Amino acid sequence: MVTKGVKVTSRRKRRVVKEVAAVEEKALRAYELVLIISPGVNEEEFEATLNNISQFISDNGGAVSHVEQWGRRKLAYAIDRFTEGSYVLTRFEMRPTLSKDLEAKLKISEKVLRHLLIRLST
Repeated sequence: MVTKGVKVTSRRKRRVVKEVAAVEEKALRAYELVLIISPGVNEEEFEATLNNISQFISDNGGAVSHVEQWGRRKLAYAIDRFTEGSYVLTRFEMRPTLSKDLEAKLKISEKVLRHLLIRLST
């Protein structure tokens, strides 16, 4: 695997580096996402939020394999004046370059109090 900071001198090596980068771009990686959704969200908005995330993943060539709703739990500390939140665990596969886009979308959402995106080792 070639790191970004490596200086490549020959044309053949540059071509190989580009081919490796292209293959890594197309490969799907396994991820796990834990969300804490605001308790002020009603059931329809809750489902819509989960569907939007699943839709984003599937529209960009990924696949959601598992969604597990843990229910409403008390938070260890207040987040935006909320002391409770609805926890959701999602397992899916997507291209690594889309993880930043997904996290940006989650940060913008007012319905998501916190999120944690973890790349699973394969």
